[in-house]
Amino acid sequence: MPWPLGRRSGEARRSSEIPLKRTLAVLALPALLSGCPVSQNREVKIGTQYAQQVNAELPIIADPEINRYINVIGDSIAKLTARGDLDWHFYVVDSREVNAFALPGGFVYVNRGLIERADKMDELAGVLGHEIGHVVERHSVKEMRKAQAANIGMVLACVLTRVCSNPASEIAMGVGGEAIFAKFSRADESQADAEGFSNVVQAGISPEGMVSMFQKLLEERNKKPVFVEAWFTSHPLEENRIAEIQAQINAMDPAVLASLTTDSPNFHTFKDRLQSLPPSPTPPRS
Repeated sequence: MPWPLGRRSGEARRSSEIPLKRTLAVLALPALLSGCPVSQNREVKIGTQYAQQVNAELPIIADPEINRYINVIGDSIAKLTARGDLDWHFYVVDSREVNAFALPGGFVYVNRGLIERADKMDELAGVLGHEIGHVVERHSVKEMRKAQAANIGMVLACVLTRVCSNPASEIAMGVGGEAIFAKFSRADESQADAEGFSNVVQAGISPEGMVSMFQKLLEERNKKPVFVEAWFTSHPLEENRIAEIQAQINAMDPAVLASLTTDSPNFHTFKDRLQSLPPSPTPPRS
């Protein structure tokens, strides 16, 4: 069955010279977070401005079929959550590093390297469900409010625009671009796991993919940690979190679990198309 028509297309572009007004816009963003609790409209405004920065700096894959599929599967999960009224956006970052991150207001990014490690649709869906969970629980907003004392605007300017020429900041950020946005506590990660579990089940997708994907990442950390270190920096992942998800699966009605989707031909068409692209660019190192 053909994929439904998409409505978005990412842009792959990098720039060594960043306009001053863009940097100033980033520096001004913390003012949006100060004072009263952040309303949904303000959250979306913040997320939109951050997304503009991220999309300008990271190699976002522009292929329309890849873009269409990631939005189809992402929307199928996100639109059924408590925040289904958001205008969700999903992007694939052309990076071989394993990572995924979410910005406030419904902007979700997943690295090519993570997708290439997924063998079934439910594994990718589990990661998306988890990142959607962070947005639903507004974890990014909470962390950014806490980060104001550390001058989040300046850090963003350094990392996203490279104006600081600081190798340490580039490594901390990784090509996934999320150290600022997703330095979540273990409690937040567990909450996003629980939300992700609920999200994929509501969408008719098996949560077993969450377990198998997390297990793969743990195994790769033990064997070849270089490509997964960005994930573990921003997503504290331990065996007990996997055990908690598995316990939820074990508590499900076996008939309900068996009725949920684990894979689809469209996922493999999507993955084949992704793998047909030229190799991911090597991230610059100072």
